[in-house]
Amino acid sequence: MQEMVIDSIRVSLANYQRVVILKEKGSDRYLPIWIGPAEADAIAVKLQGVLVPRPLTHDLLGSVIASLGARLVRIVVSDLQNDTFYAKLGLQVNGNTVEIDSRPSDAIALAVRAQAPIYVEESVLEKAGVMLDEAGKPVMAEEKTGEGEPKEVKEEDLRRMSAFTEFIKTLDLEDLGKSQGQNP
Repeated sequence: MQEMVIDSIRVSLANYQRVVILKEKGSDRYLPIWIGPAEADAIAVKLQGVLVPRPLTHDLLGSVIASLGARLVRIVVSDLQNDTFYAKLGLQVNGNTVEIDSRPSDAIALAVRAQAPIYVEESVLEKAGVMLDEAGKPVMAEEKTGEGEPKEVKEEDLRRMSAFTEFIKTLDLEDLGKSQGQNP
């Protein structure tokens, strides 16, 4: 399991779909996850420190969790099946950790509110994680051969990542990873 940070939230100019891009701490490995516009806005509002007059859905859920004596201690993007990501909320309740199934977008929106760490299972990163070379071209990490050198993405792997490939092509990745906390 690897700890991640939110690198950015991007909008495709071609189809206006949103993607949250997670970046592995201490690495140049990224994980793009498609999210809905409401969830993208909920994440961006909190990251940018925008004050809203009434609680958003994720603010409400965070308040309910706290009112019940629980605390969000982490979220984990736990699986990827048929181009669908799965996540779990890790709640601390009465000294026990309880895991609750969640969509990654909702889990991330809650994590930014609770300042809880975001983790991704290594198996998910192996399936959908993307490393970028100096030119911003996707590369995949070499198998554990001891060399650790990246290799170019095979055509078969690109087809497997088809849900993201077309979207990523429409993104302006020039400033990817330059500075956290800028407007997504």
